[in-house]
Amino acid sequence: MEGENENNGKRVCVTGGTGFVASSLIFKLLQTGYSVNTTLRSFPEKKKDITYLTNLAGASERLQIFNADLDKPDSFGPAIEGCIGVFHVAHPIDFQGKESEEQLTKRAINGTLGILNASINAKTVKKFVYTSSIATVASVNNGQEIVDEMVWSDIDSLQRSNVLAAVYSITKTLTEKTCLEFGEKHGLDVICVLPSCIHGPFLTPTMPGSVVGAMSMIFGYGDLLNLLSIPFVHIDDVVRAHIFLFENPRAKGRYICSATEITMENLAEFLAARYPQYPIIPHCPSESKASKIPKVSSKKLLDIGFNYKYGLDEMFDDAIRCCKEKGILN
Repeated sequence: MEGENENNGKRVCVTGGTGFVASSLIFKLLQTGYSVNTTLRSFPEKKKDITYLTNLAGASERLQIFNADLDKPDSFGPAIEGCIGVFHVAHPIDFQGKESEEQLTKRAINGTLGILNASINAKTVKKFVYTSSIATVASVNNGQEIVDEMVWSDIDSLQRSNVLAAVYSITKTLTEKTCLEFGEKHGLDVICVLPSCIHGPFLTPTMPGSVVGAMSMIFGYGDLLNLLSIPFVHIDDVVRAHIFLFENPRAKGRYICSATEITMENLAEFLAARYPQYPIIPHCPSESKASKIPKVSSKKLLDIGFNYKYGLDEMFDDAIRCCKEKGILN
């Protein structure tokens, strides 16, 4: 494949390239010297602007774009052929409730199985990295105050909750389990990265959902996050963790990726003090009305040698700067 020799075979595939995490991961992989194949859904009815990918430094020489869709599990083969690694980031999201839990889960799992099978068939893939979420560990009903990678979210209680966001947790949990079980069965080295609320700058033209939530008090819709506290991680730390775990031969299984945690009350105070130019709309829900999720532990990731570079200050500073540059925030 073109570009293999000059990059010492460092070609990887990133699924769902137009998304928040995937586009940032592509940027970092190109910056690190990798050649990247990425998959995008095709939209025949309209041409999607992907210049934020094609204009990246190194993209003209080392980025190849393929059409593939989770609804067509067999469509990922060409993008994965010749790759030494796969970063599976693509995931169906439906926060409007247009699709049932069963439909979304089926799409996610069948698409993921297609990508996993293509990884085996390529015979060159050494490691498969799945972008999961702390949603796969945070929904537990056993009173645990701190959870780690040994914990799985309780699917039954999520299904009974009838909360729209629960569908995302269910789908992510079942898809992550599918990845790990497939890896065990077929001898494929599978790593799962479980980020918390991802914050910071973004390449995408519109503001990603997690950044919208994080910025809700600044933009004036403070009740968007109905939580008592929220764990955060900078987007750059997330993509660095993906590459770190891909390259680390000691990495095995699941890794929570979360740098800091803050209560909604303290977040309102932090924002008001740091950004007095914005009319911060605080939202500090009562314990009876807010969702309480346990704290998440990043000990496993830290123990293997990863270090977080960014705190809450940089996350919000970088996000605000990015929003200003894109004309989203005055």
